[in-house]
Amino acid sequence: MENMVADILDNYKGKRVLITGHTGFKGAWLTYLLQKNGAIIKGYSLAPETTPSLYNLLEGVLTIDSVIADINDAAKLQQEIVSFQPDYIFHLAAQPLVRKSYNDPLNTFNTNIIGTANLLNAVTMLAKPCTCVLITTDKVYENKEWNYPYRETDRLGGYDPYSASKACAELVINSYRNSFFNPAHYHQHQKAITSVRAGNVIGGGDWSEDRLLPDIVTSIATGKEIIIRNPNSVRPWQHVMEPVFGYLQLGVLLSSEPSKYDGAWNFGPSNADNLPVITIAQRAIDIWGKGAIKLQVDPNALHEAKLLKLDINKAINELQWQPMMDTFMAIERTIQWYKSFYDGKQTSVHQLMDADILYYQSLSTK
Repeated sequence: MENMVADILDNYKGKRVLITGHTGFKGAWLTYLLQKNGAIIKGYSLAPETTPSLYNLLEGVLTIDSVIADINDAAKLQQEIVSFQPDYIFHLAAQPLVRKSYNDPLNTFNTNIIGTANLLNAVTMLAKPCTCVLITTDKVYENKEWNYPYRETDRLGGYDPYSASKACAELVINSYRNSFFNPAHYHQHQKAITSVRAGNVIGGGDWSEDRLLPDIVTSIATGKEIIIRNPNSVRPWQHVMEPVFGYLQLGVLLSSEPSKYDGAWNFGPSNADNLPVITIAQRAIDIWGKGAIKLQVDPNALHEAKLLKLDINKAINELQWQPMMDTFMAIERTIQWYKSFYDGKQTSVHQLMDADILYYQSLSTK
């Protein structure tokens, strides 16, 4: 059986790819994967916000054109996009944290809404074909906290500023698609636009605050108790390779048939793999072989959704994309990655990433 992952990646060899948010966790994975497969990459992002950061740890390995700038600087962003003339754009730049959005709502709204509009407006200045995959989040839906998995056609909403900002970004994307990049007139503008809503992403190299696996890893590595705020919250957990490959697969299909693959897409695990936080934490401890949980439930805490599931049937049926790893395997690979990193058994992060990439490719041939 041919390797689907390798076949998709071959399409990017020699192509000009602009990635916003390339210094973030998913952005660094996407950048590394595309560079390995011969893409010509320009990154546009703020400097990494965590120490350590995966992007900084890849220094000397990544040889891309990296522009450290703000997505809210419309003139700078337009200049970089127009001068680069990309074949593909992957838009990941965002303020991605729910709790941080309560502390800094205006920056969250500016970055996630106006930043997206800035990017799409710059795309209108391109005089060549361009395929754009814009990443939002699974939290764009009006969450009713029920057991029903959300479909792409369900109502958008958002309780907290982060979720609301991403739902607004979806409206901005849809407006630009209808107004400037209408698929019915593709032969005139030659721009293909799509949005992707991914579940909670885990994997090696994420050190962001207020994310479950990074918090668990940091606590275990420093000998501290793992503080769990919402033990029964259920999320669609998935390994970083799943959505990243989904973005790339969607980009290839969208460039070949723009009117068929535009719109919104969910990428997440199977329904059985939507698991509570406490299960994830305990599994991580079991894999590492040490660690202790301390429940710290605050009845006055800022609101965070307790239950969220995604319906991924559209991606399965129309893209032939499907999750390759169940959640327990995703946790296994994630914890082993960090364990190797902290134990000093493997000092080269790109080799740890290569191992995960090869493993994921092996699954696509089964």
